[in-house]
Amino acid sequence: MQTASTKQELRNMLAEHRGKRIVMVPTMGALHEGHASLMRQARTLAGTGGIVVASIFLNPVQFDNAGDLATYPQTPEADLAVCESCGVDVVFMPTPGLMYCADRSITMEETYLSTVLCGAKRPGHFAGVCLVVSKLFNLVQPTDAVFGKKDYQQLAILRRMVRDLDIPVTLHGAEIVREADGLALSSRNVRLTPEHRAAAPAIRRALLAAKAAYETGTPADEVCRRVVDTLFTIPGVKVDYVELVDAETLHALQDEKRLALLAVAAFFGDVRLIDNIELTRNV
Repeated sequence: MQTASTKQELRNMLAEHRGKRIVMVPTMGALHEGHASLMRQARTLAGTGGIVVASIFLNPVQFDNAGDLATYPQTPEADLAVCESCGVDVVFMPTPGLMYCADRSITMEETYLSTVLCGAKRPGHFAGVCLVVSKLFNLVQPTDAVFGKKDYQQLAILRRMVRDLDIPVTLHGAEIVREADGLALSSRNVRLTPEHRAAAPAIRRALLAAKAAYETGTPADEVCRRVVDTLFTIPGVKVDYVELVDAETLHALQDEKRLALLAVAAFFGDVRLIDNIELTRNV
């Protein structure tokens, strides 16, 4: 496994692989089993003739909360071990100073999918995501990239970015990886208090109950209300949003025959957790 810390080092490492299938997994580090599953999927996609490139970069541009950036865990040595164990060929680990020019003046903005859900609550977040991912795609020039469905809105926005800007890369969505009790894996989980960690799986239980209700004809507003009511019973938890939307547009579901998404964001103390589940009508 090779490691690059500058853009030129990365270009030099990838030069001999041009023409091969190059599968990328962008991450912000603090890698866990969820990230590892993305890398294993990338390894499968690349096969024996292609390569897997992972990036580990805590992107300051996508943080709307300075405190969240300051407390985001960083574990570079452990991250490299995860990459190597998953068959990653090249790891790109730049610093913010090398990734961004001090006088940068170009930004990116998505104006539809990012106006709802997390985008409505975190102004500028997805502009930062689009900027860094577009830069990574320009540097690596992957044929494919793998992103997790836990960040469902992010994946939808990046699909739109790739489509609208004609970026020649195929995006693959990977299913959410969970703890045994149902909590979606997240680098933020380590910041949960013992009490909140014990309570957090209630999100998944509420989503599963909502899925069962929706599939048997319960109206969307009632489905959302039940999830909110469940989360409100947990001491110290603040619901950020619970919304049932069209899984493609992320806006209000107009046709119940289409795939729907039930998305949740809630603060457990000062830790913001997100989760989601896809829904279909059976009646």
